[in-house]
Amino acid sequence: MATPKTAVASKRKRNAKDKQDAILSAALSLFVSHGFHGTAVPLVAKKAGVAAGTIYHYFDSKETLVNVLFRHWKGVIAQRIYTGFRPDSPPRDQFRAIWMSMAAFALENPEAFAFLEYHHHGSYLDAESRALDRALKQFGEGFVVAAQKSGVVKDIAPVALMELTFGAFNGMMRAHYDRRIALDDALIARAEAATWDMLAT
Repeated sequence: MATPKTAVASKRKRNAKDKQDAILSAALSLFVSHGFHGTAVPLVAKKAGVAAGTIYHYFDSKETLVNVLFRHWKGVIAQRIYTGFRPDSPPRDQFRAIWMSMAAFALENPEAFAFLEYHHHGSYLDAESRALDRALKQFGEGFVVAAQKSGVVKDIAPVALMELTFGAFNGMMRAHYDRRIALDDALIARAEAATWDMLAT
């Protein structure tokens, strides 16, 4: 049975976690709508419902805050992609798995997806954030190289093929977010097939 002292400590821990989550949620929304440079710490505090000084209790600076967010969400999407990827599957199936994992993430987490797209090249990202982003890109490049060796993907610079693919995917998601199209499973699958046809030999 918890003692009064441990109960108080547990409540404080929960309250601290709630405040941190509120700050991260507010920062995510503001970084998407206002950009990094347009988001002031007092604005984050106001949206999170905490004092401005409270933010510095959890994060040393706005740069720290944006990097914590970036690493969290980049890690989430990376885990989704890695989990759905089967190294022993044909490249066609691997591509479909990557596309579908990305689509599921983007539909479930529209703000987080927009945040990652807006901030992946920010000068304020630290070495750890850049390394995480680079690892995911290297994974994608490795897939393309292996598919080219199998003879099923065009012999074009892997980075160029990746940019073409991400451009198609991001365009699809932007059109959905802007309500110019309404994505459903069938449309996502058809877009995936069309994009593969663009890459395939």
